Amino acid sequence: MTQIAVHLVVQDPSAAAAWYAEVLGAQETSRVPLPDGRPLTVELRVGDAVLAVAGEWPDRGMRTPAALGGTPAAFHLPVADVDAVWERALAAGATAFEPPHDAFWGDRTAQFLDPSGHRWAVDQHLRDVGPEELAAHVAAMFA
Repeated sequence: MTQIAVHLVVQDPSAAAAWYAEVLGAQETSRVPLPDGRPLTVELRVGDAVLAVAGEWPDRGMRTPAALGGTPAAFHLPVADVDAVWERALAAGATAFEPPHDAFWGDRTAQFLDPSGHRWAVDQHLRDVGPEELAAHVAAMFA
């Protein structure tokens, strides 16, 4: 497990696990069932990160970003092909947040919201950008 494992509140843990597998290539590693058979949590591995998903439980303060009106955070995931992941995500019901583009820091990047409202940024490294070039781009943006 990485030093920080992520626990996401989702609308339906089984559906979310299937969505993350289809779109992000996540692999299910374990599942904790409730007495009625529904999952309490589904643990996934995405790259070298552990991602646990659990259903909403509003009376305990566990709600999805969609239920709360959005999220200020984004999960960044390196991928081999940003455009392919973007297309899979949208086809699987994601909401576009930022379309694929080549960013000034040297990555091709895109962002989308998953069905529960979590924001994902997928990044494909294209080229190394030195500190001087990076500083020039940032200065131009905030001029």
